[in-house]
Amino acid sequence: MEHLINHRVKNLEISGIRRFSNLVSQIDDLIAFTIGQPDFPTPKHVKQAGISAIEEDFTIYTHNAGTLELRKAASEFVKKKYDLHYHPESEVIVTTGASEAIDVTFRTILTEGSEVILPGPIYPGYEPIIRMMGAVPVHVDIRHNQFRFTLDWIKPFITEKTRCIVLPYPSNPTGVSLTEAELKEIADFVADKEIFVLADEIYSELTFDRPHRSIAAYLKENTIVINGLSKSHSMTGWRIGFLFASENIAKHILKVHQYNVSCANSIAQKAAYEALTTGIDDADAMKIEYAARRDYALRRLYDMGLNAVKPEGAFYIFVKIPNSIQLDSFEFATKLAYEAKVAVVPGSAFSEYGEGYFRLSFACSMETLEEGLNRMEKFLKS
Repeated sequence: MEHLINHRVKNLEISGIRRFSNLVSQIDDLIAFTIGQPDFPTPKHVKQAGISAIEEDFTIYTHNAGTLELRKAASEFVKKKYDLHYHPESEVIVTTGASEAIDVTFRTILTEGSEVILPGPIYPGYEPIIRMMGAVPVHVDIRHNQFRFTLDWIKPFITEKTRCIVLPYPSNPTGVSLTEAELKEIADFVADKEIFVLADEIYSELTFDRPHRSIAAYLKENTIVINGLSKSHSMTGWRIGFLFASENIAKHILKVHQYNVSCANSIAQKAAYEALTTGIDDADAMKIEYAARRDYALRRLYDMGLNAVKPEGAFYIFVKIPNSIQLDSFEFATKLAYEAKVAVVPGSAFSEYGEGYFRLSFACSMETLEEGLNRMEKFLKS
């Protein structure tokens, strides 16, 4: 029966991140700098809200777009934090994680042959959905622009088929974020064009050197903002994401979302409301710790003679493999895992433009980070 499977699905590959993590998962005493899982627990008061929801039998379907109280809280959150203005009744959708928000967005706006412009390297979660829609991912090599997906690098790839530009900032895997001036340039260019911008801002609460800015502040009508609580409140397993868009876009995305999942988990929605209200600044303490880890890891990597761009957000460092090491990124990461018992993600997992790099996650304790970097240093010296 396999010959009856949709050919686009058959041609998909498992994420390079997961593929590599699965490969090395059985290595004893392995220090893993791989999966983007915060090492902090979900805040206690948020967990209690979930427990209370169960005890109060809030185990029912909600409105397809999510409870109105949660949509109001989400609207107020992005207004206070990022000066974004969305009507909770018609411009906010609660999704099953940011991943579902990305999926329903692409399934709503893409048609056969339309093109989506993405920076390379990039998180691998966008391209498979684009291809399943019969659309074409167009990667832009930004390695020589300090991993900045700025207007000058976007414009040459605009065609009459361009339907969407993806702005995933702060970036996974590089930690780079765009400045206000860079965002305004892109917004001014796109404003009079029939092009969507998908702004994946899941790491917006984890910025270190300046507050997060969203292109939606300058380009609301064209922009679909994706966010969620997985990174900001260490709620990866709760699967709560948010989609913000103008009503004329959101009403169509809601239809796809409705037939996809009906609604997000009701218990998790109660916990999410607590996170966005009482816990509006819960990410601050985590951010301080992440910044300290970033600075420590960067110093150690630089002392090893490795090159990396300083992350401005998220909890990743994208590191250049020395030219003297004649291995591709998958071979390098495999050798590091088996010989030094340190796991990093090969850069090739983030498109062909990640080749020659590896991604190191510092979402782990300082003690783990220190031991892992000690092992890496010994490995590189050998």
